[in-house]
Amino acid sequence: MRSKLPNVGTTIFTTMSKMALDHGAINLSQGFPNFPVDPKLISILEKKTLENVHQYAPMPGNPELLENIGQLIYKTYNRNNNPSSEILICAGATEAIFASIQAFVSSGEEVIMFDPSYDCYEPPIILSGAKPIRIPMTDTLKPDWNILKDRISPKTRMIIINNPHNPSGRILEEEDFSILEDVLKERPDIILLSDEVYEFITFEKKHISINSRKNLVNQSVIVSSFGKTFHITGWKIGYLIAPDSLLKEIKKVHQFLVFSVNSLAQAVIAEYLKHIDVADLGPFYMKKRDHFRKLMQESKFELLPSEGTYFQLAKYNEISNASDVVFCESLVKEFGVAAIPLSVFNKDSKDLKLIRFCFAKDNTTLELAAEKLCKI
Repeated sequence: MRSKLPNVGTTIFTTMSKMALDHGAINLSQGFPNFPVDPKLISILEKKTLENVHQYAPMPGNPELLENIGQLIYKTYNRNNNPSSEILICAGATEAIFASIQAFVSSGEEVIMFDPSYDCYEPPIILSGAKPIRIPMTDTLKPDWNILKDRISPKTRMIIINNPHNPSGRILEEEDFSILEDVLKERPDIILLSDEVYEFITFEKKHISINSRKNLVNQSVIVSSFGKTFHITGWKIGYLIAPDSLLKEIKKVHQFLVFSVNSLAQAVIAEYLKHIDVADLGPFYMKKRDHFRKLMQESKFELLPSEGTYFQLAKYNEISNASDVVFCESLVKEFGVAAIPLSVFNKDSKDLKLIRFCFAKDNTTLELAAEKLCKI
């Protein structure tokens, strides 16, 4: 059998989590919180299970949920949109990204992304018969716009950005968007796919969303995630925002990919949005970031800036010359802590001697992990 994805195997996140389990290590690798979800959410879930919400939801999404997302977008970004024609509920951000790429990218075209890049971007591009163009970020892990300008060609169909950025934890600034707007002004045929799943988890610097960029919204698809926002990653529910002309095409793929998303989850989140203030999430995670960074002060790791997401990059070159994959394996086996090697996010596995920790854990877990890491 000829594989359509010959270079795709088990993801590093699954591999490292299994290794952590096998060796009884503290898992700071895979990006999921280990603390309980909001009791209010559980209360709403218990209530909704007794209601008539167990059959197919409408293909675009629960109408009340779509309306409440529209209000959230307006409150957060001062953007008006039509919830019934410009928002789509998806089975997680991964499905939103897959459906968007499949809807617009054709064989022979090109899609540009920045490395390190999340691993769900490239496979749907390849399945479309298109070519992924992976551009390395700068040494400070910010997009290199000069390289982008050089790599745009008549074949370029889509540009993917991830802001706040996983795995680096960096966020784009006003200057970045001004440059991007100038670039896309010359190419209105290029679609911008903006992965903003960590939009509400930012710290000292404010997140700038494509929702707030009037010069970009009409050629952009914006992806968001309730799983990340409300730390319910196992629910696999997210949404995307796009102009009606673009969303019509995405819906054509979505309806034959999943048709509709879990009806109970949609009903619960529709109600929960009335009771939650997403502005509280940044300060909540910033306390965890600061706690972890303080715990790591006596270690030999060099911690890079973390401006958003719940990830912390660390250099280990003062500890070892081993590759990041080998170093992460030794972390699990010898020191009892699991992390993610950054090379898996780079084209050709470029090794920068960087690893990623997830600090979306309870304080006890962070303290136990830091104690082990400080002994290295």
